[in-house]
Amino acid sequence: MAESLAAFRNRQSRDLQRLAEEHLQHDLQQQDRDILKSAAGKVTRNTTIGSALGLGLGVYTAFRLRSMRLAYFKAFRAMEKPVEVRFADGRTEKIPDITAQVSGPSRWGDAAAYFFFSVGGLFLGGELGLLTGTASASRAITKKPESRARIEKAFKNYRIDVLQREIEALRGKSRFEEFFRSGGASA
Repeated sequence: MAESLAAFRNRQSRDLQRLAEEHLQHDLQQQDRDILKSAAGKVTRNTTIGSALGLGLGVYTAFRLRSMRLAYFKAFRAMEKPVEVRFADGRTEKIPDITAQVSGPSRWGDAAAYFFFSVGGLFLGGELGLLTGTASASRAITKKPESRARIEKAFKNYRIDVLQREIEALRGKSRFEEFFRSGGASA
């Protein structure tokens, strides 16, 4: 039951991490491992910087939006408002004064603006940082053709091992089958 949620699936990720470490140690030279660590660092650094810049941009945009809304409300309060309407037939109707109801932006509106603009900026900045970091890491990995060939070969061997483990797991009995076979035998 615990493995039905992705957050609780640690066993498989630990196995895959151990397998990746084995391939890094056996299939690559120290120079190749250094290139991969540098590339991973570039992705992390660019994503972090992009997220921080995006968050800052989102907060700044929300602040500017709030100041614009305040300016609109101040302008609305300062302008002359009509007090009555005259119709073509000559009758007049008084217009209620709604200045008190439209006193300014609400705190809930400000909170929502800051929240959504910050989350949007964080998402946009993080994604752009990930994109630029991945491009930079790709350039670093493909810079030396002989290192690139060894890294690609190690990655292919890793994928082969992962797929072989998946095949072995699929050929074995599933938990679903074991559950019903053991339940049917005791009934």
